[in-house]
Amino acid sequence: MLYCIGMSGAASTTGHHRGRVRDPGIDARVLAVAHRHLSELGYEAMSVAAVAQEAGTTRQALYRRWPDKASLAADALQAAADPGPEVFTSDPLADLAAELADFQRGVSRPGRLSLVGTMLQDSTAPEARTRYQAQVIAPRRQRIRAILERAQSLGLIDADADLGVAVTMGTGSWYARALAGDEPPADWPGRAAVLVWRAVGGAAAPDPLPAARRPTAGVPAAKPADQPPGGPPWPL
Repeated sequence: MLYCIGMSGAASTTGHHRGRVRDPGIDARVLAVAHRHLSELGYEAMSVAAVAQEAGTTRQALYRRWPDKASLAADALQAAADPGPEVFTSDPLADLAAELADFQRGVSRPGRLSLVGTMLQDSTAPEARTRYQAQVIAPRRQRIRAILERAQSLGLIDADADLGVAVTMGTGSWYARALAGDEPPADWPGRAAVLVWRAVGGAAAPDPLPAARRPTAGVPAAKPADQPPGGPPWPL
């Protein structure tokens, strides 16, 4: 009798462990692969089956998690949004340079610039484009605008400055250089920040230097060769 009870209990325990254990890292792998395919191939050429194969799963498994390609692409875009921490100091010009440096860091990663072109294609699903705008574009624009609004409240720039255009000038100048085939200079964040700052009525003071160009402690700041005496901290 005791033997029968013991065997029954063992069978019951085994039953609770039937089926494959779900890989906890599969979603991250799928989204990483989907993001790369989206960047390299574009939305139209992106294949759910190819994403599944490279991620080490099946197309059926993907469709149980994401009902269609548009939802997979949208989640891949959201997972790739990785802005650094917001910077708030007593120097909004330095904060603007730091924010543009963070933007450059993100957009310079492999596949990020081509992803911008993918989002502009007519064949891209509206759901994916909307998610990209909400998760990647809008937060960055809001952060830059917040810096300029703070500068306005401090009386450092014109009270009637067109901040909408100013925000676009910041990131837009990087895209314009990339499309023209011009390699952005190493000090692009600082130069772009000064350009925007002057456009909204700010005075570019040489001290303190914006974060993107502040010298390391104990190391004197290098002066650009083409900077005239008494000029701004970055040549324009």
